[in-house]
Amino acid sequence: METSLSDLHIQELTKAVSLLENPSIAAKITNVIGMPIEKAIDFLPDNWQSSIGKITQKSLIKATEAAIWSLEDIKVDRPSNAWHKLGAAVSGGVGGFFGLPGLAVELPLSTTIMLRSIADIARSEGELLSDNETKLACMEVFALGGESTADDDAESGYFVVRAALANSITEASRFVATKKISEESAPALVRFIVNVAARFNVLVTEKAAAQAIPAIGAVGGGIINTLFMDHFQNMAQGHFIVRRLERIYSPEEIKTWYNAILELNLENAD
Repeated sequence: METSLSDLHIQELTKAVSLLENPSIAAKITNVIGMPIEKAIDFLPDNWQSSIGKITQKSLIKATEAAIWSLEDIKVDRPSNAWHKLGAAVSGGVGGFFGLPGLAVELPLSTTIMLRSIADIARSEGELLSDNETKLACMEVFALGGESTADDDAESGYFVVRAALANSITEASRFVATKKISEESAPALVRFIVNVAARFNVLVTEKAAAQAIPAIGAVGGGIINTLFMDHFQNMAQGHFIVRRLERIYSPEEIKTWYNAILELNLENAD
């Protein structure tokens, strides 16, 4: 294809593709708990499957209020990834200590820390956190890297997820321009959060299953949360690199280049 992106931007987009299209953390969690994550999920009580979904939605709502609404539009060259990982490790230690019952307390805290880290990364890529679309794009990161069991055609491809959320983001953006996120009469915002939560819930279920293993303890819980944080920091970095390049060129051109790089990577892997 004809070159229009600079060499630097091609390198950055290649990095973004690598981060966004290799998102699985199941293998890493498996190494920590010493068993396949699918086996750990089988040990979850049936009633906890629906409970985790409810906890996930509530955590996203609380985290959004506490995290991105409090950050300012200042220029940041480097996000504070290490500090946020430390905070996630501490909260994960609490969850690991109390096991599955501690998830309702730990997940809102760790989700808030993760969302604040995501917003920090967004800011470092030139995003304005005063922009409602940017705030919603930060929440969108939680939908990346996990397939939705609620959709018949659930896929994890980056642009597939963005396309699936596009309409609900537009509707939610109109609402948050004049309202507070916690208002219960926000159907557009609720739909967006439900769509994100459906995908985020897949990874939360894996995390909860791992932390529910009696032998995991506080140390293992902290490690799992660190892996969780690292995953979403990678998703955020790739996501906001793509968004920055879309502002420089165009969304259509970046998507074309993105898919071309992905196809080349797949061919090289065969």
